[in-house]
Order: sequence, then structure tokens, then C-alpha cells
Amino acid sequence: MAADPTESFARPRVASGALFFDELGRVMMVVPTYKNYMEIPGGYIERGETPSRAVVREVGEELGITPPIGRLLVVDWASTPAEGDKQLFVFDGGVLDQHWLDRIVLDQDELAGYGFHEVAAVGTVTIPRLARRIAQGDRARREGTTLYLENGEVVE
Repeated sequence: MAADPTESFARPRVASGALFFDELGRVMMVVPTYKNYMEIPGGYIERGETPSRAVVREVGEELGITPPIGRLLVVDWASTPAEGDKQLFVFDGGVLDQHWLDRIVLDQDELAGYGFHEVAAVGTVTIPRLARRIAQGDRARREGTTLYLENGEVVE
């Protein structure tokens, strides 16, 4: 019996998240109940779901709000020994003004809190590859571009 040629294909976990900012330009970081570092709002994409729909769903589930989600900022290919291959999409969530902040209701099963942090300082509250991804997402937002990353580093 011949070997299945698809066995060698990558089967990454695929996730989608959003960068939200406050009126001072600081990025929102959430406190997951199941991790020892902060994250951006978002999560894994479900079967048959697009990255843009997944981020809207995840933000709604985690934060209880449905602000407009903007364009794709970065796509990051990240592999780890513990979790294998991952493909991560990060979208522009824009500025959350007081209207949106007043409506946030955290999913207590997933999140213990949130806060806004200077982009340059997120490395103090999260893992290095996510800090790099956030910094590149912020750059793409400011420059009006989309960037391809590998492990949080731009591939030109």
C-alpha cells in the first residue's frame, strides 16, 4: 500500500486576533485564566471559519463587544516544539473609545482582566514572539501595509 502523500503536509493550528488601541495609542492586552502571560484578544479558528470571522467571534466571546474589525496587519508563521506549527492572523481593531470600553463584559472562564500597554513595553507582560508580532502589527498599522512574519520577525 502506497504512503499517503498528504502525511508530510503541514497542518498548522490557525488563530486570529486583533490589536485594539486606546486613545493614547497603547495596545490592549488581556489576562487569560489559562496562561501565565498576557495575550491579545482572539483565538483559534474553527473548521469552516475564515480568519476575519473568527476574530469577530472571538472578540465577541471574550470581551462581549463587536466593534468593527479593520484590515489584516500581519500573518505570522510560528512553530514551537510544544504546539507545533501555527499560522496567526492579526487584524486592526482600531481605537476603543469610552463607548466600547463601557460595554466590555469579560468571559470569566477565559479572561481575568485586561489593560492597555505601551507597544514598546509589551515584552514585559508577554512572550517575546508575541511582543514582536504586536510591534510589527503596530508598524503595519502606522505604515498602511500588511507584513508577513516568521516567529514574529519580518521576512522581506
